[in-house]
Amino acid sequence: MSENLSTIFGLLGGLAIFIYGMNLMSEGLQKVAGERMKQILGILTKNVFFGVIAGALTTMVLQSSSATTVMVIGFVSAGLMTLPQAISVILGANIGTTMTAQLIAFKLTDYIWPILFLGFILNFVSKKERTKNIGLTIFAFGLLFVGIETMGDTMKPLAHSPAFVSMIQSVSNIPVLGMLTGALMTVVIQSSSATIAVLQNFASTPGPDGVSSIIGLSGSIPVLLGDNIGTTITALLACIGQSRNAKRTAIAHSVFNIVGSILFLILLVPFTKFVILISPKGDELSVISRQIANAHTSFNLINTIIWMPFVWLMVKIVTFIIPGNPQEDVPDVAHKMFIDDKILNQPVFAMHLSQQEVLNSLKLIRQSFRKTKGAIVPFDKEKAEDLTTTWKSISSLERDVQHYLSRIINIGTPTEGQANAITELLLVTSGLERISLNINRLLEEMIELDSKGLSFSDIGEKELKDSLEAIDELLSSSFEVLKTGDDVSIYMSVATRERLVDLEKQMQDNHFDRLNSGICDPRMTPYFNGILGNITNVSTYCIDICQSLSYGLEVKAEDREREKVKK
Repeated sequence: MSENLSTIFGLLGGLAIFIYGMNLMSEGLQKVAGERMKQILGILTKNVFFGVIAGALTTMVLQSSSATTVMVIGFVSAGLMTLPQAISVILGANIGTTMTAQLIAFKLTDYIWPILFLGFILNFVSKKERTKNIGLTIFAFGLLFVGIETMGDTMKPLAHSPAFVSMIQSVSNIPVLGMLTGALMTVVIQSSSATIAVLQNFASTPGPDGVSSIIGLSGSIPVLLGDNIGTTITALLACIGQSRNAKRTAIAHSVFNIVGSILFLILLVPFTKFVILISPKGDELSVISRQIANAHTSFNLINTIIWMPFVWLMVKIVTFIIPGNPQEDVPDVAHKMFIDDKILNQPVFAMHLSQQEVLNSLKLIRQSFRKTKGAIVPFDKEKAEDLTTTWKSISSLERDVQHYLSRIINIGTPTEGQANAITELLLVTSGLERISLNINRLLEEMIELDSKGLSFSDIGEKELKDSLEAIDELLSSSFEVLKTGDDVSIYMSVATRERLVDLEKQMQDNHFDRLNSGICDPRMTPYFNGILGNITNVSTYCIDICQSLSYGLEVKAEDREREKVKK
């Protein structure tokens, strides 16, 4: 293999190991600290400062500001986060992403293999899921440095190439060209952490004199600023097809980085002096990696501090760029509102969106059922026909949610506890789908009954109305159980179900009495049985949902007790 090809493949191979290690470390960190990430995001409603902290901590776990931004865009699109909250999180995400560069700046060459071995042993030998995940995180951390070391060894011969040195000198002497180079690198690699790692390694390579950096700090900072611009492309791509506020969130990320990069490029000389001042002293090659890490952190920290009091201004800027009322983006009731394919590889947040979608589905079912009651008693054919379309679309939505939950297991590598929670949600969505299908069949039975010129007697209609009221109570109890985990609502559901069983038996007996008395048309019987069967099925599925949630609550209570014992 030629020397040039060997260099290219060595650089790409090292980069591949680095990115794989970074993704693996993110996966391990999410499994170890993922559940706490939801608690971190729970403080968002307080103020911008806490939003910034939440964004920084979340990004440290996800190991990617782009991943955090994409997640935030999904939350904004789903209506779970306001635009000002989202902007504050993105400000923090830019700080959190600098942690990777700070880690890389440590000279851990002599400890790479012990770190890898320790991580492997913990992951391979331990039976405890948490310890295995800690081992995975440590092993991935070691892989980062294997990738860095590989890239560094590959870059050393480049210092002796006159053509390459000349090109680098051009980049160093023209800051705008350096910024464009950094932006292009990040757009191609889709990871600012990876391109900054490449930059740190490259800057640590000696130039032709063998003493000074091949690019120097003043040449590295413009490339670094370009990396921060390039990382916004991921967010812009993620907002395609999303709501107005989601697009505004992505643009806020771009405005933050572009405006900040241009400002710091103008102040390049004083900023370079500031970075040298706050960084360790020593020969250039030994300290430049830390200087670049400090420049990265300083840029994002100062930029965030500048913008924090002006979040309101950022909102105005992005609203001006993307005008219009976000309420116009609210989809039809039976469309997906929360689940987002772009965060499937983040199980904690994908599950959070799934839970919101399931809650929304049950809310839609309750609302639609109340309309259905009004269309059945007294019967309104036109309304009933319209509602059959609604119920079919709701059952289709439930299938979409089930597919999404299955993909979290397939793609997101959830923990055992998360997998159990997903299974619980799958049971709930399966029950909701069956509820929707049975209510739709109930309407179809009523429509066919009407087409035959048949109808319920006044007494039969009252009994039917009482049954529908009981179903409404069951749906309300199920919603409360799902929303709050209230076990009292579970007992209420069981009591309502028992009352409904008695009512159904009474309806059946009364129907046969009317048949014997000649009051009821015999042609009513198959339709009556079909309608009663669908009501019975709906009540059964409501109880199944409550029982599956009850089991989940018991498991969570047992987990809490085990944690207390451990402490």
